[in-house]
Amino acid sequence: MTEAHFDDFLKLDIRCGTIIKAEPFPEARKPAVKLVIDFGGDLGTRKSSAQITKHYDCDALLGKQVMAVVNFPPRQIGPFMSEVLTLGVPDDAGEVVLVCPDKSVPDGGRLY
Repeated sequence: MTEAHFDDFLKLDIRCGTIIKAEPFPEARKPAVKLVIDFGGDLGTRKSSAQITKHYDCDALLGKQVMAVVNFPPRQIGPFMSEVLTLGVPDDAGEVVLVCPDKSVPDGGRLY
C-alpha cells in the first residue's frame, strides 16, 4: 500500500447525508440500488449507485444516514449518472455494509 499524507486526506470531501429515495437498478451489471442522498445546504441532493442489495432493501434505506465522497467527478454507470461515492466496508463474505454515523448528525457534516 502506498503511504498517504495528511494533505491527501484533506483532498477528499466526505460528508454525511440522508437517503431520501432508493430504487432498484436492474440495468446495472452487478446488483445495485439507485440512491438520492440529501446533503443539505449548498450540496443539496446527489445521486449514487450502490452495490448494497445483499444487506439492504430500498424501503429500509429511506431516512438512513450514510457517508459519501462528494468531490469525485460524476461517473456514468449504464444509463445512470452517479454523482457521489457512497462508502461501505466488506463483511466476512465480501458484501457491502454501509458506513454510517452511530448517532443522528446534521446532513452535510464533513468527516474529519
